[in-house]
Amino acid sequence: MTQLLQKSTDQRIVIQGTWEKFKLIQQGFEETPGAKLSYYQETIEILMPGEDHEFFSHVIGYLLTTFFLKTGIPFKPTGAKTQEQERQASVQADQSYCIGESKPIPDLSIEVIFSSGGNKLARYQALGVPEVWLWEDGTLSLFHWRNQGYEAIARSELPGLEHLDIDLLKRCILMAEPDFAAAVQAFQQEI
Repeated sequence: MTQLLQKSTDQRIVIQGTWEKFKLIQQGFEETPGAKLSYYQETIEILMPGEDHEFFSHVIGYLLTTFFLKTGIPFKPTGAKTQEQERQASVQADQSYCIGESKPIPDLSIEVIFSSGGNKLARYQALGVPEVWLWEDGTLSLFHWRNQGYEAIARSELPGLEHLDIDLLKRCILMAEPDFAAAVQAFQQEI
């Protein structure tokens, strides 16, 4: 009897290559749902997110969308949309958002990290993303772009998100693993 095992860990491949090689690989993955490709400094990364990766990505996205809706902040979720600067960098965030109107590069990109790989902030810096949040090892770290690079911040500096209680968000993300519904209810009651 064959058992199907669900992979909860990410599968990651890193290779060296030119922009042209990356674009060919990207074309080859167009029909592969869930695959995330990135390019920076001639390093190509192919990531197949595992179940835990996808779970936390969706939890963060759901809670953040709940905050936007409840507080009336105009936003456009852009999900894992490819963010690209020709020949410099290409990345697909786990979640991304434009605050206010739509823009070619989102205001906020969120990465869930279960396997180390490259300097994620450097990729976003090359793209000019104003704010990046990293979820890793049960911790949410926020970074805002300054003149010389990203600086760690305690709360968001994006319009409207400066009112988001980051500690509440972190607690509810962790609470969601055993009980998603309870986490969402707790978050809704406290925002």
